[in-house]
Amino acid sequence: MKLFDPDGPLMTAMSKFADIVLCNLMFVLFCLPIFTIGASLTALYTCMLQLVYEEDKDNGLIFRDFWQAFRRNFKQATVLWLICLLVIVFLAAYYWVVQSLAGAYGKVYMVTFYLLVFVFLCGFIYIFPLQARYENTVRNTLRNAWLLSIAALPWTLLSLLLFVAAVYVSFVMNPAAVDTFVYLWAACGFALLAYLQCFFIRKAFQKFGNEALSQKTVQSDGAVFIDEEHRDRDVMVQESSYSDPNWNRREDIVGPDKPQKKRRR
Repeated sequence: MKLFDPDGPLMTAMSKFADIVLCNLMFVLFCLPIFTIGASLTALYTCMLQLVYEEDKDNGLIFRDFWQAFRRNFKQATVLWLICLLVIVFLAAYYWVVQSLAGAYGKVYMVTFYLLVFVFLCGFIYIFPLQARYENTVRNTLRNAWLLSIAALPWTLLSLLLFVAAVYVSFVMNPAAVDTFVYLWAACGFALLAYLQCFFIRKAFQKFGNEALSQKTVQSDGAVFIDEEHRDRDVMVQESSYSDPNWNRREDIVGPDKPQKKRRR
């Protein structure tokens, strides 16, 4: 095997790393307006999941996939991000109030603060990967994120541990090297972290089906998850079997390759 074989492991790894760096630069650039962070995260996870699943890039151009995912998910991902931002503001205000309390009450409320942060982060890990991979409403995406965090708790904890470890090593362990790590995060840190997390996220997705997440049905509180084709990959559509008993006959959730029966007049 030649060292510089285009299909060899070395060149494949270098190609993936180049895609990670390029996606990271685009992510940082697109996050600058702040309110676009949600759409940028969705586009980033779209590309990183694409690399993890080893799916073909659009004409081999990862930046085109990033831009298309950013545009396609902008509206709903922005709504999701604004909701998360409100929760973050609430947690910051809660911490500001709690730290001013002294004695036993202060310690008890500080424990509740850390529990709230933990619960929030567990669901936050899955919000934008779900938005990147599946078609769903804002409400159902949020609910699926926390349901998935519980159903795949080991993978959730590993993904969360990876995030905490990256932050600790970069900004807490060695304060003198913070400037260096800031440059590393700006160059490849965000995308590299998302890429590594996507291996755990893929395992979590498998809780609802095979690796391709196709033809799965999971019930929770009367909810049904149905996969159909979307964006040339996978779609998870959640419908209530109680509110609409004919959900599996509806044309809007029938895959493009699935033959549809003609309605009788």
